[in-house]
Amino acid sequence: METGKPIIIGCDHAAYELKEKIKAYLIDKGYQVEDAGTESEESVNYVDFGKKVADAVSKGKYSKGILLCGTGLGMSMVANRFSNVRAALCSDLFAAKMSRLHNDSNILVLGGRVLGDILAFEIIQTWLDTGFEGGRHLERIQTIDN
Repeated sequence: METGKPIIIGCDHAAYELKEKIKAYLIDKGYQVEDAGTESEESVNYVDFGKKVADAVSKGKYSKGILLCGTGLGMSMVANRFSNVRAALCSDLFAAKMSRLHNDSNILVLGGRVLGDILAFEIIQTWLDTGFEGGRHLERIQTIDN
């Protein structure tokens, strides 16, 4: 896991509790975590927080981000509307690994009502530890981004 690097994280009310656990996990691992909100379990519009994280990654302010909502579906849809964002909704280790290895995903999306914290930590660690394979996959990524 690349430590010391900044990462941005955001969620809605449905995933607030898991976001707080993930934030503590990342800080413990040496990451500089920018919390884009939300700050409670009070109902909010997930789109607002998805846009904050996706915009920051799209503009290159952060190389990686993590988004969470109840299922992860809404945040995935929001984030992937931004140029140069490749958000991957992952609920298992294989998907996390392949999203980095073949798709160079730069935002990991998790479902706060779908995953427990231990599995979420393992998915995050796998995602952060896996590099992009490049090669033939780079051409595909360039096609997406253009």
